[in-house]
Amino acid sequence: MDSADSYFKQGRLRVDPATFAIVKARKPIEDAWALVQDHREMTVIVDEQKLGSVDAIQTDKGWRLITFEVTMPFEVVGFLARVSGALAEEKIPIFAVSSYSTDHILVKEENLEKAVKKLGRLGFKI
Repeated sequence: MDSADSYFKQGRLRVDPATFAIVKARKPIEDAWALVQDHREMTVIVDEQKLGSVDAIQTDKGWRLITFEVTMPFEVVGFLARVSGALAEEKIPIFAVSSYSTDHILVKEENLEKAVKKLGRLGFKI
């Protein structure tokens, strides 16, 4: 079982230049950054510039994407707990997404600078 701490020092943060929307959608959205579908709903994360006339049930705009550029094995324990805990101390809500090799979070535009600074204090290179 690997500790998350070593991955903070190895990792780099990448902030995507786009502003994203998180959409509760009726169907997939072309060119979406991510799509999560469970038995109840479909959630799509998409660059706001690509929203167009999407048939959405709900849309929440103004999110910025932070990617943790470090590959983590599945055995790493507590990575997102440390990240979300540190940002919770600053009253910054997150929307977390995990891919096969790494994790991503979205924060509201107005919280981006404060979030990046706090994550830098955990050891991430910016």
